Order: sequence, then structure tokens, then C-alpha cells
Amino acid sequence: MTPTAPKVRQVLALLLARRNTMVPVPAIIAELWEGSPPRSATATVQTYVYQLRKLLQTDSETAADTGPVVTGATGYLLRVAPGECDAESFEDLTERGRAALDEGDPRLAADLLTAALALWNGPPFADVAQGPFLQAYAMRMEERHLHAVELRIGAGLRVGRHRQLVGELKELACVHPLHEWFHGSLIIALQSCGRRSEALQVYQRLRKVLREELGLDPSPGLQQIRQHVLTDRVTTADLSLLPG
Repeated sequence: MTPTAPKVRQVLALLLARRNTMVPVPAIIAELWEGSPPRSATATVQTYVYQLRKLLQTDSETAADTGPVVTGATGYLLRVAPGECDAESFEDLTERGRAALDEGDPRLAADLLTAALALWNGPPFADVAQGPFLQAYAMRMEERHLHAVELRIGAGLRVGRHRQLVGELKELACVHPLHEWFHGSLIIALQSCGRRSEALQVYQRLRKVLREELGLDPSPGLQQIRQHVLTDRVTTADLSLLPG
């Protein structure tokens, strides 16, 4: 059951983000009020935790200290068993997928990374007020999500799913106009489908945007991939030339 009061939701999100770790009361106060806490901050945090207990556990669990919310000498902890947290499962599957890629099994990697990304339901804690810790946690998880997408696409290209990935890569390149890895992967996918002119157009658009926005040229690796397109020598091994 999810609490409706905004700050109670924020406390739950913080405890969940730092699951199975004691979170000191000062850290909770800093998250909730960002340097301007009320005089009653400690008592108010105690009230929020009490409300969480009423929602998440029975009175008997509270009496026996067997419920998910644990009170320590310095703060509070949320017990989360293995498999109960999607974020944890996402990170585990992503790491296993990365390891499979490193071990030369892109088909297994693609399956594991697809399963990891299926757990992703949008930005972390999008419906929760975010103080400094939750903002940092959300940004970190967004970066891990983006990396998992890169790994899954790389695995898909290595097993020959070029045509299936072109549409997704076009969307990603549009959403991330300065992201060279997505553009480079799109170039490789298009060239592998026999669409050389489109591949070169992607490169030219990226070069224009990089120059206009940052005053930079594409990375040496991407320039090398362009040369491979011109000489019809593109392979999925060219993914290793991309930055990231």
C-alpha cells in the first residue's frame, strides 16, 4: 500500500532507495527540508515513520520488530528481501547481461538485458517530491537505464537484429541529439541493411549539430566508422570504436 501524504511518500522513497541500510535521521531531515528544517523536524520524521508502519506492517509485526520498518539507534531502515525490489533486479540482470557480452554470448546478453529493461517503468520516483538524495539517486538510475539500453542494442546488433533496431535507434538519436553512441549504432545498423545513403545522412546531421551546439567534430571513432561506410567495410566490431 502506498501512502498519499507527499512527505510520507518521500520518506518511503528514501528508505527504499537505501534499502537494507540504516538511514540516519539527519539524512532524512536533509532530504525532506533541504537545509531549512522546522524546529520539530525530528518529531515530524518520527510521525512519518509511524504512519509508514501503520501502512506497511501489522501491529504484531511492529511489537515483535519483524516488520519491514526497523528503528535503530540513529535512524530507520527498510527491510527488502531479494527479488522484492525491481530496481535491484534491474541492476542484477543488467550486470549479468554485461558479463554475458564480455564472455562472448550476445544472444544470452540480449535476453538478460531485455528482461532488465522490461522492469523499467519510467523515471525513478517520478510521482514523489525529490530532495538532494533522491534527485541524485534518480539521475544515477537514469544513467544505468541508458547504459542498459546501449548494452541491449549492442547485443542485438551482434546477433544480426539490424533491421529490428533501426526504428528504435532513430527514435533514440532524435531524443538524444548529441549522443554519439546511438548515432554510431544507427549508422552501423543502416549500413548493415544496405542503406548507405541514410547512414551517411545520419553522420552529416550529427556533425552539424555537434558543431552548432558544441563547436566540436564527431569523435575519431565515429569518423572511422564513416570511412568504413564509404568503403563498405562496416561490421558490428565497429561498435568498439564508439565513445562510452
